[in-house]
Amino acid sequence: MTNESGAADPSRDKTAAAGDDKSAKRAGVEDMILALCGERGPEKTICPTDAAKAYAAARGEDDLGWRNWLTHARAAAVGLARQGRLVIYRKGKPADPDDFRGVYRLGLPRSD
Repeated sequence: MTNESGAADPSRDKTAAAGDDKSAKRAGVEDMILALCGERGPEKTICPTDAAKAYAAARGEDDLGWRNWLTHARAAAVGLARQGRLVIYRKGKPADPDDFRGVYRLGLPRSD
């Protein structure tokens, strides 16, 4: 990237790299959520902490490293739910991905 004078602008490269890294991390968390939900099957759900813990473990992080991934897991779940690839459940019923609070679980869409 260049600035107005045509010289390379390192701050823009860092921003782009940070965005790419964030996308890669989110994709990794999304993949983990889908894999865990796939293992459980369409009639079962997982807790978002399961996905965060599995992702942290796959990255070789310590026992509490999963806490850093919980917000990423929620964001990934919302994105997947908007795409129709995942359902967010609240009290056993599908929840609006743009308007839910509290304890929730994640599952694959059911065909019933």
